[in-house]
Amino acid sequence: MKKILVTGGCGYIGCHTIVDLIENNYYPVCLDNNVRSTTQLLDKVKDITNFEIKNNKIDLLDVNSLETFFMKFGPFEGVIHFAAYKDVNESVERPLMYFENNLFSLINLIKVAEKYDVKNFIFSSSCSVYGNIKDLPVTEESNLAPSESPYGLTKRIGEEIIEFTSLKSRMNF
Repeated sequence: MKKILVTGGCGYIGCHTIVDLIENNYYPVCLDNNVRSTTQLLDKVKDITNFEIKNNKIDLLDVNSLETFFMKFGPFEGVIHFAAYKDVNESVERPLMYFENNLFSLINLIKVAEKYDVKNFIFSSSCSVYGNIKDLPVTEESNLAPSESPYGLTKRIGEEIIEFTSLKSRMNF
């Protein structure tokens, strides 16, 4: 079974992704610092799949713990990166907290993923990278408007960071 790391795996989208991975014969490994989540949703994953997933409580801002985790639980066929702060209003009130958490955690994850030769990397972005778009529908070809929030800007910068790393060639969409 191919092992897939799911960061932010205790969140709503992370848990649904874990269920889908299990149903498609992947072995998901959950990593979440539980600052804004709990492991309760993993109990629901077990109810649905009959597969127990344990969370690995690690903060992506701690690159040394992250590397130790990769050495212990890897190799990983891929990473699906959901872990980020996501409250637009809070990001306006506390922009530096969002820049630090969302960008430094991504940078640390990329460093370790590159070092351990992760073959597939999926970054959970947001439609907010397009700013306040007037023309609908929004597609990947839509022009980018200025970011409307620090949250949106962190997702946009995250995409640009990935563009300039060796992960770009590994991205699966």
